[in-house]
Amino acid sequence: MSDKELRVSKIKDGTVIDHISGGYALDVVKILGITGREKRVMTIAINVPSKRFKAKDIVKIEGRALNSQEVNRIALVAPHATINIICDYKVVEKLEVKLPKVIEGIVRCVNPACVSNSDEPVSSKFYVKSDEPLVLKCHYCGYILEKADVLQQL
Repeated sequence: MSDKELRVSKIKDGTVIDHISGGYALDVVKILGITGREKRVMTIAINVPSKRFKAKDIVKIEGRALNSQEVNRIALVAPHATINIICDYKVVEKLEVKLPKVIEGIVRCVNPACVSNSDEPVSSKFYVKSDEPLVLKCHYCGYILEKADVLQQL
């Protein structure tokens, strides 16, 4: 190892979220509800050089598996991420994050006049118009949400 290289240790059991869009690792950590008060090892790498992208972020979390709701939320800010499940220092499962065509119940419409923000028994529903940059269209009122609107809610 050279003086210009820093190696990050492998995790024994947990999750590695790789290929996060550069600069969004902290948003992924926020989505997962990790506060830093937990007694778990976590590594966050931001703006790491990448062959696939100009820069990428990586989040490694010891002792934590993700549920499908968390994966769907990660897809909103990192639609090209890969999730590696680690057991005994080995990748046992590799998942590609896929942004679904329809997002239900994860984010809310910011239009106060939208029926999804009333007392009606409906949950929010959005159609994905674009994943890069993220653009969502409300099913009920047609309001357009962009990535900044979504990040404020996560």
